Amino acid sequence: MEMKLFGKLAAAVLIAGSCIAGTAQAETLQVSIEIPRLNVAEYHKPYVAVWLEDEARNATQIAVWYDLEMRNNEGEKWLKDLRQWWRRGGRSLDVPVDGITSATYGPGEHALEVAIAESDLAKLAPGKYRLRVEAAREVGGRELVEIPLIWPLEKSSLPLSARGEEELGSIRIAVLP
Repeated sequence: MEMKLFGKLAAAVLIAGSCIAGTAQAETLQVSIEIPRLNVAEYHKPYVAVWLEDEARNATQIAVWYDLEMRNNEGEKWLKDLRQWWRRGGRSLDVPVDGITSATYGPGEHALEVAIAESDLAKLAPGKYRLRVEAAREVGGRELVEIPLIWPLEKSSLPLSARGEEELGSIRIAVLP
């Protein structure tokens, strides 16, 4: 009887340990991006790029929102208007990229969620980085917002945030369990 009890206890400890380890690895990076409502005669949804950049300016792509629905992939033609993103690795991407590219969004707050362990973020070396969010709009402006951070993110330092002035509103970084 003692052996059966010990076996059950050992199994319970192993299961609990694997659940705790799985939770730690299942963290999700959440980037909230506000696209403000602009009072303009001709409004077009902005193209938006999100990436992490290390001190050597190497980019880890997180997201690109652009017009995927245009005929003959015409939406790709305007990606170079995201100038900083284009120079930091956008031109070398073969879009659309599964898990990175999606359709663009209109005004409002949009949450981008990336499973850290299942993305290129898991390969990042510890150190200083900048989250960069760039927006460009046809017949409109362009804007780049940066948030400095230390990777891996310390929950005690979160949320991190910054605010754009025209094309982007509030940008916020959090980690979800």
